[in-house]
Amino acid sequence: MHDNDEIQAIRQQLARPATQFTAGGFRPTQAGDESWLGRVFLFRADEGIPCNAAGDAMLPLAQFHLPSLPVNHPLLAEVRVLTLFISADFGEPLEPMGAHWLIREYGHHEVLERKELAAPASFIKPFPLKAERLDEDYPLWDGGGVPADLEDRILELERQGTIDSYYDIVSHCYAHKIGGYPSFCQSGIDPGDGFEFVFQISSDAKINLNVVDSGSLMFWKHRSSGEWALYYDFY
Repeated sequence: MHDNDEIQAIRQQLARPATQFTAGGFRPTQAGDESWLGRVFLFRADEGIPCNAAGDAMLPLAQFHLPSLPVNHPLLAEVRVLTLFISADFGEPLEPMGAHWLIREYGHHEVLERKELAAPASFIKPFPLKAERLDEDYPLWDGGGVPADLEDRILELERQGTIDSYYDIVSHCYAHKIGGYPSFCQSGIDPGDGFEFVFQISSDAKINLNVVDSGSLMFWKHRSSGEWALYYDFY
């Protein structure tokens, strides 16, 4: 196989599509099919803003209307709306959902109510999200999801002088996104068998979110159980 063909084969094997988000920059419609950061306004009739383990209201961090997005994750195919709440204290990476963070998923036919609720101590600035299709997102090199056999092929291309670096042939999206690959700051981790990376919310000065030190909140979902896992790291 010629070097260019080899590179294209590697890219094709690694590429994943994603929806990448940009906060603000346009006038919101206030419609129910709009996605937001820093705001949640769709709830079941018996729901409000959840509390963390200390009894304090969690911060409404995200509301995604999934059918409106150019790319959705297969594990969210039966979900119409996903909302996310998080404590100002994120808790420990990979701790179970409930004490410091909570995801709610709503099916396509669930009846939801619009409630304008706010957490008194929330420092997250609400902005609607502009969603754009990203055809190709690639994993980070250090533990980001490159299979061992491809690592060997890429290292051989470097030894041959065909490429200077893995990042000569791929790019990675560090933005808020659904799909694609997680944006680890340190060496990547694997939350366990059956878990697939689904979405992330990254540090963003516009919404006043700094994940410790320019990190990202990264979320996986288990293919069978539906369990969620949250991991975060930082520089």
